[in-house]
Amino acid sequence: MPAEWAPHRATWLSWPHHEPDWPGKLGPIPWVYAEIVRVIAAHEPVEVLCHDEAVQESARDALLAHGVRTDRVRLHVAPTDRVWLRDSAATGVIDSAGRVVWLDWAFNAWAKYDNFASDAAVGAEMARITGLPREEPRRIDSGERLVLEGGGIEVNGRGLVLVTEEWLLSDVQVRNPGLGRAEYERAFATWLGATETIWLGEGCVGDDTHGHVDDIARFVMPDTVVLAVEADPSDDNHLRSQDNRRRLELAGHNPAIGRLRIVELPFPRPVMMRGERLPASYANFYMGNGFVIVPTFNDANDRVALNTLTSLLPHHTVIGIHAVDLVWGLGTLHCLTQQEPIGRTVGGG
Repeated sequence: MPAEWAPHRATWLSWPHHEPDWPGKLGPIPWVYAEIVRVIAAHEPVEVLCHDEAVQESARDALLAHGVRTDRVRLHVAPTDRVWLRDSAATGVIDSAGRVVWLDWAFNAWAKYDNFASDAAVGAEMARITGLPREEPRRIDSGERLVLEGGGIEVNGRGLVLVTEEWLLSDVQVRNPGLGRAEYERAFATWLGATETIWLGEGCVGDDTHGHVDDIARFVMPDTVVLAVEADPSDDNHLRSQDNRRRLELAGHNPAIGRLRIVELPFPRPVMMRGERLPASYANFYMGNGFVIVPTFNDANDRVALNTLTSLLPHHTVIGIHAVDLVWGLGTLHCLTQQEPIGRTVGGG
């Protein structure tokens, strides 16, 4: 699996339509999406899945209103339950011949929701639209399809993968009953080319997925991890983030991994809605061809996060996207995007 900063053929999104994902707040969400597509389309093609023709027409109107480069955007009618393509979509990898292949993980709505039949078919739709081959990763022990979500895996493209124990090894929202640490590591080596796995502890407070790594730790270079760290000892994210920092430091003592540069990102103020703390994190940014979009939360730390990423990525344009409304859906920019890599051979994507 290439690192996220490797060249993309396109970015994939799904247009918002499911009101229960943003109870009482669906109205502004399509306009946030239009702004996201406007920024991405200035740098690379965008493929947008639309639940039905009515959603497709609504998306077209919003994109035109925002002055989006429509020559860079394709709208496809494809049913979805929710819009979080990082998790429901297939993962693009490069095979031994240098060709792009879609890894179509089994999807069970984070082992939490019942309505996911359409989302489970998204990988097949992506393969149909692109004409790229699709494979269904299997469990090593039983041969059943392997349940994973893209938001839970973070790779550096050089054989390292970051995951959390909370996501895969706890007894809450169990994805693959009976599968243990060693079996997961073998699966990561087989399907992602990740020969070393770094197990972090817990994700951030409010994470509906129960521990996805893309809200807390992200590679920005092969040896550099941006880590969300909460400095306030009274905040529930403090001990979690300090534990994850120690785990990364210890991993750097492994000769097979090598020293890791750890750069801290702050958390924003706690973002609350109806008494519920939402998973607001600057680590949920998305990197594309020469750009980075970063969720912002009307907080003083917005500037700190944007400046930190700008200093680390001087060849990328770093752009903040207002995400206070978006995060009411319990995800932001990385959660809703999925990259399609470019193959290393002619015709590889």
